[in-house]
Amino acid sequence: MEVSHFSVAKAKLATFLKEHREQSAQKIDPANAKMIFSEAAELHKQRLAQDVSLKKRTREYWNEVLAALLKSWPALHQTEVRKITPAACREWAAKYAKGSSATRFNNTIAILRHVLDVAVESGVIYSNPATSLTRKPVRQKTLELPTRSQFELFILQMATGHSRDSQNCADLAAGLAFTGCRKGEAAEVERRDLDSESGMIVVRGSADEGTKNSEIRRIPMIAEARQPFERMLAARHDESATAKVFLVRECQKSMNRAAKRVGMPRITHHDLRHFFATVCIESGVDVPTVSRWLGHKDDGALAMKTYGHLRDEHSTAAARKVTFTPTAKGGSSLAP
Repeated sequence: MEVSHFSVAKAKLATFLKEHREQSAQKIDPANAKMIFSEAAELHKQRLAQDVSLKKRTREYWNEVLAALLKSWPALHQTEVRKITPAACREWAAKYAKGSSATRFNNTIAILRHVLDVAVESGVIYSNPATSLTRKPVRQKTLELPTRSQFELFILQMATGHSRDSQNCADLAAGLAFTGCRKGEAAEVERRDLDSESGMIVVRGSADEGTKNSEIRRIPMIAEARQPFERMLAARHDESATAKVFLVRECQKSMNRAAKRVGMPRITHHDLRHFFATVCIESGVDVPTVSRWLGHKDDGALAMKTYGHLRDEHSTAAARKVTFTPTAKGGSSLAP
């Protein structure tokens, strides 16, 4: 029968939920009745380990977040799941939010909910007490990237450092900036992946897990990339086709020193990926194309959100092209 009055529908729903709770309580396995949070957490970790869709680093990250949760809420480890209340969750969240970033806070809330969902599915509790927790808004990070002239000096400073890997570090930094590859992807690029004839670079990722989205992609070898790649290959011409192109896997310390000498903000390996995307867009490449080169699978949504604003110098240059002055061919459409 169709219910026409909201209060009647609400009463019927309350009755249904009460009956469902009573039935669920009768089905609880006595062995699970006093499940403590650490036991539910262990079951969740087993699920993560068995999820073949997750990358190794993703599993490690979520285990790190779980460890952070338990550290921030010491009593939680041995607390019976049935005794964890929404009020207790809110109290913990209010304290944890003060000293954590929005991303870490939101992911810690997520892991708390996931673990408690295990208890719900096991019939230990009827509903998840962490459901009502509110996420912190994530503010878009302001990119502090070098100008193109600063970048040129930055690479020169890296190459002329006084360590035996100075040139190798400079080559990796330039390679990241000229390809938009992630650090892990660049570390796996082999000689066979560089095709100067077709002007393409094949990005395969690691042998066991591939790229972040598990797909091989091809990106163009821009003009500035040809010279360092050709120099590296020529210097090691007797290597096999599967030899790694870059001789170091990271160069953060070298980048820190070079940035300080040049007088530009400190940047990370991932910032060089942002630098690649920004320069491409400023050079006139459309966002969906840049997004594909980066290996995104969202038709440019993330790239637009991240790079849509671009840098002030590009915005100012673009603004100079805007005019409401009537053209020679026709009058202004705004004329009265």
